[in-house]
Formats: sequence, C-alpha cells, structure tokens
Amino acid sequence: MYAIIGAGIGGLTTALAFEKLNIPYHLYEKAATINAIGAGIWLAPNALKVFEWLGILDQIKVAGNSIDRITIATSTLKTLTDSKQDDAKEQYGYSTVAIHRAELQKVLAKNVPTDKISWGKGVSSYVENKENITLTFLDGTTTKTDYLIAADGINSVIRKQLFPESEIRYSGQTCWRGVTSFSIGEEFNHRGLEMWGKETRFGISRLSKDKISWFAVVKSKPFLTDNRESLKEDLLVKYADYTSIVKDLIANTDINAILRNDIIDLKPIKKWYSNRVCLLGDAGHATTPNMGQGGAQAIEDAYFLSKVIAENTTRDAFKEFQKVRYKKVSSIVNQSWLTGKVAHIGFGASIRNMVFKSMPKSMIDKKMHYIYTLDKE
Repeated sequence: MYAIIGAGIGGLTTALAFEKLNIPYHLYEKAATINAIGAGIWLAPNALKVFEWLGILDQIKVAGNSIDRITIATSTLKTLTDSKQDDAKEQYGYSTVAIHRAELQKVLAKNVPTDKISWGKGVSSYVENKENITLTFLDGTTTKTDYLIAADGINSVIRKQLFPESEIRYSGQTCWRGVTSFSIGEEFNHRGLEMWGKETRFGISRLSKDKISWFAVVKSKPFLTDNRESLKEDLLVKYADYTSIVKDLIANTDINAILRNDIIDLKPIKKWYSNRVCLLGDAGHATTPNMGQGGAQAIEDAYFLSKVIAENTTRDAFKEFQKVRYKKVSSIVNQSWLTGKVAHIGFGASIRNMVFKSMPKSMIDKKMHYIYTLDKE
C-alpha cells in the first residue's frame, strides 16, 4: 500500500496513475475540500499527454482554454519572441491549455474513487521501520502504510523531516495574480502573452470563455504585505508605463480575486527518496513559474513513478524514478531561475530585448521540444 500525501495536482495525478496501473494507494489531504481560491496554470503538451494516457484529456480541455500562440513582448506590446504552436500541435496532437487551478483539481479529484481519498487529514509526522511506516495526523490519529509518497508541496512536512537541511530560496521577486471576467479582445482568446518592462513583468491568458488570468511580477523584499484598500491603485502606479490592456485588467479585477505570493523555489537537493519514502512534484523539486512547468513536472513525476513501480516491485523503484527524472527536472529548475533574473533586468533591458528579438526560431523550438517530450515513451 502506498500513502500519497497531498491532493494537489501532483498527488491527484499520482492517484489516477496508480488507479490505472492497479497499484494500491490511499490519498490524504490536509484541506477539508478543494480550495476554489487561486489563479491560472498552463498545461503544456507534456502534461496533456499524461492526461490523455489517463483518459481525462477531454475533460481538461472542456474546463480550460487552448493557447495556440505564446508571445513575449515589451511593456508597450512590441514583440520580442512570438511562437505559434502549430509545430507542437502537429507533433504532439495539441497545444498548451490554460486552466484555473481549482477547475483542474476538480477534474482530477472527481476521477479518483471517493473511498480512496481522505479529506481533512493533514500529516504531522511519520515513523519508519523495516516493515512499514506509521503516519501521525494533525487530529492525533495514526495509520500504517508500506510506502509513502510526499506530494505535499514546497512546504512539505515530509521533506522537512526526511531532509531537514533542505532550503527554500527567495527569487527576489513577488507576484500578484488575478482572475477577472473583463474582456480584452478576441485576439487574446488563444494567445498567451508576457510583457517585460524594467524590473517588472505582466502576463495574460484566457482560462475559459468568461475568465482571464493575469500576473504581475516586480522585484521586492520578501514577506511584505499589501494595503488592500490601495492595492489596485498601487499596482496601477507600478504598471503606469504598460499598455492600456494591463491597466484595464488590474482596474477591473475584484480586489478579493487578487492574490500576492513571493516567488520561491526549492534549492535543488541531490536526493528525492530514502528507503520507503519518496518526494514528488514541488515537495522534491519546486521551481519558479517562469517556464510554465511547475505543475507539468509534477504530472510527469506521477506518470513515471507509477510506471516504474508497476514494472519494478522492489524498493529500488524510487531510485529508478529519480534516475529517469532528475536531469530534465534540474534543467527546468535552473533555467526557470535564470529566466526570472533575465526578465527583471533594469539597466540593460534594451540589450536584453534586442537579444531575445534576434533569437533564432530553431533555438526556441529546440528548447520547446525538449520540454514537451516525455523523457521515455
């Protein structure tokens, strides 16, 4: 029996993969139910291929919106790179899907048998011996399991116990995310757009027919809080030199639908497992969101971990899982960290823009295909 901790994207996808391959499991989640608060997430073809394998791709498409063109531009909408997703569609069968995180979790959760999920069961600690693992929950109850899969996010309780020396890194940037019903024109219906200014960024993508997601990133000290009464006005000042679309989105978003989070990742660790315990997704390799691959890499983890376990019933399965995944994940974490630094250049922004504008399409496509292709078919 495998205990999966955390009913986020990684944990739920792992449960579905285990269900498909008849691997015994039970999923435990701290929250009482799915949290409807949140923002958008991109699901690139590598993630969609896993959902196709699981038989739920059509449900994902209905709940989200296809992104057929990805553009990086200046704050005044002058194009730096523009990638139509025709090649991706031709090679993988689909392009990226933008979806609200809560809608994605709803799709995933409804496909997991209800008797295999326990809500309101947060883990406080575990004890491992040669035969099994005892989990202790926040409510004082306990249970035993053969193996433990920690999909409990960047602040993983399991990782902190397993690898107490692990460190969370602050990127030097903070991000506001918003969701609004305000319309910005049909040309953005299936286009993901990210604008780079001087030490600032702003991104836009449609999540559904009546919802648009945006994010605003600036350099900042960590752990700051907003004055909610003046937040929208403060953001409008920060983005005063951006195109009017940006200002319209900020002004027309309900203040309760704007969330602030410092951008952080997990300083890469050399090992994701020990004996009967294995980390998955953000618990083992949380990345900054600059590559749009955080959720997708957790989804890939679920795919490969389930396949490795199904093919290898020994305890070396976790070792093999890391061997399959480590190189690609590490590359994405490092590239995402670097991209965040480059995107927020102040002095030298014009040179950065010139370099990106002259970047060969072949280079962009090569990177895209590396990310979109599953490590092993």
